[in-house]
This record gives sequence, structure tokens and C-alpha cells, in this order.
Amino acid sequence: MKHSLSAAILVVLLAASGHAADGHDVHHAAAAVAEASLSEGTVKKVDKTKGIVTLAHGPLLNLAMDPMTMAFAVKDPAWLLQWKQGNRIRFFADMVKGRLVVMRWEPLP
Repeated sequence: MKHSLSAAILVVLLAASGHAADGHDVHHAAAAVAEASLSEGTVKKVDKTKGIVTLAHGPLLNLAMDPMTMAFAVKDPAWLLQWKQGNRIRFFADMVKGRLVVMRWEPLP
């Protein structure tokens, strides 16, 4: 009986560790999608009080959105101090709790 119980526990632990490793590939795939989904935009307005930036942007492929001008929340409010009207950026936006959020960005020349 002890051997059966030990074997059963071993099987469960091995299955769980294999399961944990499976999810690791998903993170790499998500990062690849994020990289491929960078969009370009121009800062139209920065509202530090509301914590939003208005961008005229190209297509947001990961969100299936056409080019338009719209407001985004930002992952890091300190970014709002770096942006000025007319700045061009490349960025990744995603839907977070029902809001469009700039998750990362880099300046464009």
C-alpha cells in the first residue's frame, strides 16, 4: 500500500512539473506578439492630471484597431513627464481592465 501511495504521489508531482513548463512557451509567444504589434504614433496631448496621453496612431494589430486619434492610459505615469505634443513614438498598447493602456514605448526620431 505504501508503494502504491508513493507511486501515485510521484505521478502527480511529475505531471504538475511538466504542466508548469508548458506555460513557459506561452510567455515567449506573447512577447513575440507584443514585439510584432508595436505601433507608431504622434503625441497630440498629454493630460498629467487625468493620467492619459492622446495619440494619433497607426493600426493596433493586436487589438484589431484601425488608425485613429484617441486617448490612452499609461502603465507608468512618469512617462507623461517625458512626452510633449508632436513627439513621435513607437508603442505597444493593450486592454487592461477595460481601458486601453500604453504598456511600453520607445522614442522615434
